[in-house]
Amino acid sequence: MGVREIVCYPDAILEKNCEPVTSFHHELHQLIDDMFDTMYEAEGVGLAAPQIGIDLRVAVVDVGDETGKIELVNPIIEHGEGEQDGPEGCLSFPGIFGDVKRSQKVTVRAQDRNGRTFTIVAEDFLARALQHEIDHLNGILFTSKVSSYYEPGEFER
Repeated sequence: MGVREIVCYPDAILEKNCEPVTSFHHELHQLIDDMFDTMYEAEGVGLAAPQIGIDLRVAVVDVGDETGKIELVNPIIEHGEGEQDGPEGCLSFPGIFGDVKRSQKVTVRAQDRNGRTFTIVAEDFLARALQHEIDHLNGILFTSKVSSYYEPGEFER
């Protein structure tokens, strides 16, 4: 396991629609483990593969609740409802925070590291984190959705 370097904007990979995972092998398992290590080291709650320079539809999330570690391979948001407006930051935009509108509740279908399909229904902060990371896999940056930015030092995670 290891901590990888986080790619920061304006690296082009951050705006790329990532390739689907088709092979569920040891290298994928290692990538997911490294992504969790990297996310925890950076004190984040989510990390997508393009944020470490990898063009694959893989993301990890852990918002620190009872849900625990979530690994998302080829995730798709199947349904969203309601609306929440709240603060977001991004490990690829150090020190930048802003308010973003997201669905209050989402249903996400994904695969785990072994290719098993699962569905997760999430609300509130977990729903926000899932949407943020899945946006990364589609080349969508949170800065394109910010309604207002925080002043430096005004908001800290």
